[in-house]
Amino acid sequence: MSEKKDSEDRPPILGSWKKLYLFVVAQLVVLIILFYLFTKYFS
Repeated sequence: MSEKKDSEDRPPILGSWKKLYLFVVAQLVVLIILFYLFTKYFS
């Protein structure tokens, strides 16, 4: 039963919640940088 609970607690991708959160934060940082660069370029 504990194995089933462990598998239910895992995210569907990247294997652990820490990796998933780091991926989301990294993606957010990349988007912020891109939007900043686009703003500077097109202003």
